[in-house]
Amino acid sequence: MIIGFCVGALGTLIGAGGGFLLVPILLLMYPHESAKTITAISLAVVWLNATAGSVAYARMRRIDYHRGTIFAVASAPGAVLGALVTRYIPRSVFDPLFGLVLLALSTYICVRGKAPEGSSRPAHVNVPLGAVLSFGVGFLSSLLGIGGGIIHVPLLVQLLDYPTHIATATSHFILAIMSFVGTVTHIVTGEFTTGWRRTLALGVGVLAGAPVGARLSQRLGGKTILRALALGLMLVGLRLLLRIF
Repeated sequence: MIIGFCVGALGTLIGAGGGFLLVPILLLMYPHESAKTITAISLAVVWLNATAGSVAYARMRRIDYHRGTIFAVASAPGAVLGALVTRYIPRSVFDPLFGLVLLALSTYICVRGKAPEGSSRPAHVNVPLGAVLSFGVGFLSSLLGIGGGIIHVPLLVQLLDYPTHIATATSHFILAIMSFVGTVTHIVTGEFTTGWRRTLALGVGVLAGAPVGARLSQRLGGKTILRALALGLMLVGLRLLLRIF
């Protein structure tokens, strides 16, 4: 529950759901657990976190519901496909793949990242591009068990010109829908025959931590949030890659 609280608070703060932290923690705590069980637990916890965080952000009027709904619908097929593919990936491939994805995102944010400020929804957004990106995010999120927010926030900010605070809130809204679809897929395919007790304990923690993260986001600027996002990506990615050696 303590781990869940920390993951919930930080994940909501940066709009990432917390899966990018939770998956490496679970990988390290349960080195002999299968990738499909790790991703199933993480995705279910991310869904609880994203739902609680979305409620908090809705009260702050930060969510772009119209485009967020379109992106969430586009991400759903990808989430189903990613959940189905997970069972065929061994841990020897899963760990370095996850680490490389995180390092690539961190490098991009540090080198070319921008952090637009503001609390208004963008007037013009390339919705078709956003839908294609969301499908890919949905696939990777279910495949890696990270929820997708860690990928979606940078894409919304860097490619679709969302202000950082609106991007984090809208990402959480998309994530709530996307992770729910992925979680249901994992349940239907039987991945929750083990791990549901850990999921409940972590879920209690994230439900308490998510509102805390949403409140903290009001006190931080967009650059600070993106820097925290990039640092988290880098540290987790390096840690997973070091497991190879």
